[in-house]
Amino acid sequence: MLSMSITDIMEYLPHRPPFLLIDHVLEIDIGHSLVAIKNVTMNEPFFLGHFPGRPVMPGVLILEAMAQASGLLAYKSLENELSPSYKYLFAGINNARFKRMVVPGDQLRIEVALTKRKHDLLKAEGRATVDGELACSAEMMTIGRDFAND
Repeated sequence: MLSMSITDIMEYLPHRPPFLLIDHVLEIDIGHSLVAIKNVTMNEPFFLGHFPGRPVMPGVLILEAMAQASGLLAYKSLENELSPSYKYLFAGINNARFKRMVVPGDQLRIEVALTKRKHDLLKAEGRATVDGELACSAEMMTIGRDFAND
């Protein structure tokens, strides 16, 4: 099982703060699964407006963190096949469910597992939990694209 620091993560994902939503990868089972952490702090810019007096992490950003974790798993699983100009893009989501609010001080544990690969399209199931309690679950799709000729 591998792990990744924030510096390692930035080598693979094109996202940068404040939109980089993965702080650390605890473990990767290449070709199968990944576990990542997002430390949710009051310093997050989205808390200024979501919601004043009752800060809640937007559900769409929880899904984005799960999508970033899926992209990392795809990159690590297929890195021998990829050129530096190849990127994974979020292609779709199904069955997203929100079960718990995520607030400042929470540590979001993100678990994704690849379920299918067909050419450049990968499907993954994801779960985000806080202290073992389910916050969000979804099925996600990522697609690879080579940006060398764009």
